[in-house]
Amino acid sequence: MDRFLIIRNKEKDKDYRVTDKIVAYIEKAGKQVFFTSVSTALKSDKVDISCDVDCAIVLGGDGTIIQAANDLMGTNIPILGVNLGTVGFLAEIEEHHVYEALDALFNNKYQIESRLMIRGDVHSKKDSFHEQFAFGQALNDVVITRKGFSRIISLGIYVNDELVDNFRGDGVIISTPTGSTAYNLSAGGPIIIPKANVMVITPICPHSLSPRSIVVSAEDTIKVVVGKSKKTQEAEATATFDGNKVIDLGTDDEILIRKAQYDTKLVKLGRTCIYHVLRSKLGDN
Repeated sequence: MDRFLIIRNKEKDKDYRVTDKIVAYIEKAGKQVFFTSVSTALKSDKVDISCDVDCAIVLGGDGTIIQAANDLMGTNIPILGVNLGTVGFLAEIEEHHVYEALDALFNNKYQIESRLMIRGDVHSKKDSFHEQFAFGQALNDVVITRKGFSRIISLGIYVNDELVDNFRGDGVIISTPTGSTAYNLSAGGPIIIPKANVMVITPICPHSLSPRSIVVSAEDTIKVVVGKSKKTQEAEATATFDGNKVIDLGTDDEILIRKAQYDTKLVKLGRTCIYHVLRSKLGDN
């Protein structure tokens, strides 16, 4: 690799201390480097994403990497995460290993791992048909939750137009394998190995003893239909994509969730396997 894009998080890398030392090391090796910040990667006047960038080095925590994945979606630029956060499931390296990691990139000693992304298309009922009015994409998850004063929302869950369940609760999480260790895990959902080609449906605080997580193929289409709550309000629920983009949903609105056109590419340096990461990040010791 010879051309690098540094995507930084101003809150995680105060005074750009880590950015500066990475830029200096890359330039000393005779390589080219550009830099920008999350959410400006496709808008910055300083960076031409259409140029031949070999790798995006993202400085921050998992949230920064997820935002960068959305910013760079469709560019096919692989991402190397440098963990400046806390847990760091997605970050491949810690700050104190950054020079060693750069040397591996310079010498092409790495692998590229594809991570599934999902897309949600929101349709609103108008007259006798449903019209699409919004969409979003996610590396981690799409979360449909109650809004405002709605204490409990009613949701119909379908897979390939077959009814899975009608339930009432706080909402539902549609997660990728990457997102299975995030909100899905906190809500009692299963951990999915990153290479699995699946999606996970996990209810949030269901008002029932029966609903459980369901794992479906990434080739399936999941449909979530918003039912009427007891309280009258314009928006019954919201759909949130990777914790960022938010779309209001009304009664009878539906969101179709399926595999996105593009994957996220992560640079792997072969340091640790997923099971070691899980033990170190989630273990009791």
